[in-house]
Amino acid sequence: MNPNLALLQPYPFQRLRALLADVQPPPDKSAINLSIGEPKHPTPALLTNALTGNLEGLAGYPATLGTDALRQACRDWAQRRYDIKLDAAREILPVNGSREALFSFVQSVIDSSEGKKPVVISPNPFYQIYEGAALLAGAQPFYVNCTAGCAFQPDWSAVPEAIWQRTQLVFVCSPGNPTGAVMNLADWQALFELSDRYGFVIASDECYSEIHFGTPPLGGLEAARKLGRDYRRLVMFTSLSKRSNAPGLRSGFVAGDASLLADFLLYRTYHGSAMSLPTQAASIAAWNDETHVVANRAAYIAKFEAVTAPLAQVLDVKRPDASFYLWARVPGGDDVRFTRELFAHAHITVLPGSLLAREAHGHNPGQGYIRIALVAPLAECVEAAQRMAQFTTAYRTANT
Repeated sequence: MNPNLALLQPYPFQRLRALLADVQPPPDKSAINLSIGEPKHPTPALLTNALTGNLEGLAGYPATLGTDALRQACRDWAQRRYDIKLDAAREILPVNGSREALFSFVQSVIDSSEGKKPVVISPNPFYQIYEGAALLAGAQPFYVNCTAGCAFQPDWSAVPEAIWQRTQLVFVCSPGNPTGAVMNLADWQALFELSDRYGFVIASDECYSEIHFGTPPLGGLEAARKLGRDYRRLVMFTSLSKRSNAPGLRSGFVAGDASLLADFLLYRTYHGSAMSLPTQAASIAAWNDETHVVANRAAYIAKFEAVTAPLAQVLDVKRPDASFYLWARVPGGDDVRFTRELFAHAHITVLPGSLLAREAHGHNPGQGYIRIALVAPLAECVEAAQRMAQFTTAYRTANT
């Protein structure tokens, strides 16, 4: 067996199930699960119709590079969304969702033959795929804490020079998971300058980019264009899962540095990760339509407007820059205890922030926070906010 498998930690939701296994929720309250970022809005009919209308495509092997039509749809969407021009043949690669691509991209990028152990830098808290991909590629993860004092952006000054010298890849996530923080142009410029100095690749995870409050988040490739740069050592990952309420479709694309994507395509040819033709047809329909995205965004905005103010009366929380999460500081600072008691008294499941982060530089930056995913229907989110407000008031009284 690959010895690096032993380095992998259980996924946060596996740890959450164990955490709540001995807790009995009140039987008179319906269960409301706000722990996992799985969209619950209906998948648009234009996707499902395109999928079922092209089932004859199952009779053929798809190409790893995808069809010309799909890459062109991705290119056209990126131009409309970010005002960037991409070469559909060289700078775009369809993938089976951003999760699969984030993991496999690291395997194609990391070079462990140089003698010094390579480093992959990750924000902290983070999407656990970043860590697992680094470990299985034979790299050392290095965690850069994202705290309220830095507007939940990575504090690059905390990275020692010796770490930068071994860094081959830096993950960024904007809008961030779990904080919802968005990188501005100055943030990107600082990261680009570090990449120029040390030669590392930037992997920009932008899967929440279309869930915002009217101001579209700045993308990595868009930032490069605005700063007069090319896409050297820069790739972005995006997906239809959140944008189009299609997590089961497993469809997205990677765009950016053509030389990196050429190597990534070679890797994927052996990896066996070509997208089926019916899935490609549904993806083309999704990328070519914005009406369903606007409606989806409006549904999330309605939920934030309904629940943020009531929760802010009892929790240290505010609306994020983007995404569908609330990152809330809990009374007393014990996110695990708060999560267990919330489940026991209110039958609401949230995710403790400490499960989304690692102890780094003497601190777990997720400790004391919970992640609330506003993925349930509006009525359930409102009901959850009411129960949480009532519970938190009693919890605060009992613990002060």
